[in-house]
Amino acid sequence: MTTTNPDAPVTHATTGPPEETRPVGSARSDRLSALVQQHGALAVLLLVSLVASFSFDSFATGDNIGNMATGSAFLAIVALGMTFVIVTGGIDLSVGSLFALGGVLAAWGSRHGTLVALLLPLSVCALIGLVNGLLIARSRLAPFIVTLAAMLGARGLMLALTDEGADTYLVGKDSFLAELGQGSTLGLANPVWITLALFVAGAVVLRRTRFGQHVYAVGGNEDAAALMGAPVARTKILVYVLSGLLAGLAGALNAAWLASGVTILGNGMELEAISAVVIGGTLLTGGLGHVSGSLVGVLLLKVIQNVINQIGSLDSSYQQVVSGAFLAVVVVAQTWLGRRRHLM
Repeated sequence: MTTTNPDAPVTHATTGPPEETRPVGSARSDRLSALVQQHGALAVLLLVSLVASFSFDSFATGDNIGNMATGSAFLAIVALGMTFVIVTGGIDLSVGSLFALGGVLAAWGSRHGTLVALLLPLSVCALIGLVNGLLIARSRLAPFIVTLAAMLGARGLMLALTDEGADTYLVGKDSFLAELGQGSTLGLANPVWITLALFVAGAVVLRRTRFGQHVYAVGGNEDAAALMGAPVARTKILVYVLSGLLAGLAGALNAAWLASGVTILGNGMELEAISAVVIGGTLLTGGLGHVSGSLVGVLLLKVIQNVINQIGSLDSSYQQVVSGAFLAVVVVAQTWLGRRRHLM
């Protein structure tokens, strides 16, 4: 017969290793990996900007910073929509063509007033995004194929409207649309203010709304999201509509800034947007990302481009080489950090 001492301390079985043998730094290392994955691009941006400020006298000037901010605004708006798409695990290759189409439609519509100049590109590009979303969500077609077809179709529509690029529609210098694209408020260009407002709204929607939770859930595990009652198909449709809408808006603002609908713009913009989003910490596999990181990714690409222009002796094609190298390094780092966190 055995007896127990009621005053003895009670011990409980644990499924993990004893506390003294458990790696003390594993949780800290996990947090550090997540921090690097999410904010590594910001650290690189600050470092590159600091080095460039000491290396080139004209880099940190107000004019140069203003030009970089304005030039980044249009790509940033496209990247904002791309962030929502990639977080769901999708991809949108049509945004470059929608950007060009939106600019042409805005310039054409400016002859009938600012309201038409804005509503026409937004409506048409959002409609194309809706078609993309329906084919992807309802017909279960691959996003790559669907948006590739939309890219070709939107580019063809734009060329048809401009007689194969022979016609260039101009935006009146005295119109409100021109003021929207070329004017400034408190020392910052209006497109920059619009971009900042859109990113604040995008951050709130993605982080603080039920729709944003559904976006993360669909990207994390589509089947589990459906079992939890998340509207998977509707969420996918909405993110592609949003991507098309923002691409059209960026094109309209760019046409207002240039005072014309330039047909040669937008080539390769979809790849730039994807690069910026991934460099900013959003996983290509979906389920993880934030809009502030995409903004940092855009700024990093533009700063690199500006530094190459400051050097002067390098061809502009080097910017694509450096951007591609950055993207490759980031994807490898994301994969390594993700595996490392799962093993801990």
